[in-house]
Amino acid sequence: MSIAKVLLVDDEKPFVETMMKRLKKRDVDIVAAYDGQEAIKCLAGDDNIEVVILDIKMPVMDGMTALKEIKRKYPLVEVIMLTGHATVETGIDGMKLGAFDYLMKPCDMDQLITKVAAAAQRKREHEQKIMEARIQTITLRRP
Repeated sequence: MSIAKVLLVDDEKPFVETMMKRLKKRDVDIVAAYDGQEAIKCLAGDDNIEVVILDIKMPVMDGMTALKEIKRKYPLVEVIMLTGHATVETGIDGMKLGAFDYLMKPCDMDQLITKVAAAAQRKREHEQKIMEARIQTITLRRP
């Protein structure tokens, strides 16, 4: 089993290709999108995605706009913001909008893998709590 199913979203194709190779070697199941709109379409078509690694500076739909849309439509999916232009304020803004964490490019792969694993674990724990609550609701309704 892989560490997590991850959607990598960045408009820099060489960066995406390199990161995909590096993450696959570390047992991450990964798919790519090249802008925020494409990311939303990928999430709509694959409910197994647990974590999104999302660049902030992109054309079409920037990372902050995409983050808002992802958290609105897929609130359990965890998002790690990734940027070469980050400021502390940008990171804080992302966290306020629901991002799990943020990293600056170039990021340390071990640190990224650790954050991806923690984000996926958090999503799984939330899903487990929801399932338990549903089961409890069903069992309490029985006569």
